[in-house]
Amino acid sequence: MSIFSGGLVTGPGSGRIVMKKFVVRLEAEERAQLDRLLRKGTSGALRIRHANVLRAVDESEEGSKLTDAAASAAFGVSIRSIEMLRQRFVEEGLESCLSRKKQATPSIEPMFDGHNEAKLIALACGPKPEGRARWTLSLLAERVVSLNIVEHCSPQTVMRSFQKTS
Repeated sequence: MSIFSGGLVTGPGSGRIVMKKFVVRLEAEERAQLDRLLRKGTSGALRIRHANVLRAVDESEEGSKLTDAAASAAFGVSIRSIEMLRQRFVEEGLESCLSRKKQATPSIEPMFDGHNEAKLIALACGPKPEGRARWTLSLLAERVVSLNIVEHCSPQTVMRSFQKTS
C-alpha cells in the first residue's frame, strides 16, 4: 500500500497535467486478496465494485494503470467517487475501501436521550395503567407524549429504546 505519493498525469482531452494526490499501489498480497474476492463473486455489490475499481487504477508494475475517467466509464461510478476511494485506500487501507463508510453522525438524532429514557423506564416499571393488565408499547408511546417527555413518539420508537444496543 502506498502511504502518500503524488504523480503527474496528463488529463483527458486537452493534454493538461493533473496532479494525483493519492496514488493506489497495491502490494502482491492485496492484489491477491482482491482477485480472490472477485473470483468468488458472492460478496456485496459495493465490495465487488470497489475491488474492480482498485484493481483498475492500480499504479504498481502489475497494475492496469487505468485513468480515473476510463475506470469511471468502465464501472459506472463518478470520477469523484474514484478519487475518494483512492484517498480512503491511502489513508485507511484496503479493508476500509471494501466496506461501507460509517456515518460520522446519525441522520436523525435519537428521540430518547439518557434523561428521557430514564423517565420512560420509570414509567414502564411503575404502576400499570388503570383498567389494563400491563403496559403496551402503544400505551407507553401515548403516555410519554401526554407527559411532555417527547413531542411525538411511536410504539416502534419505544421498542427500540428498550432493546439493548452496543
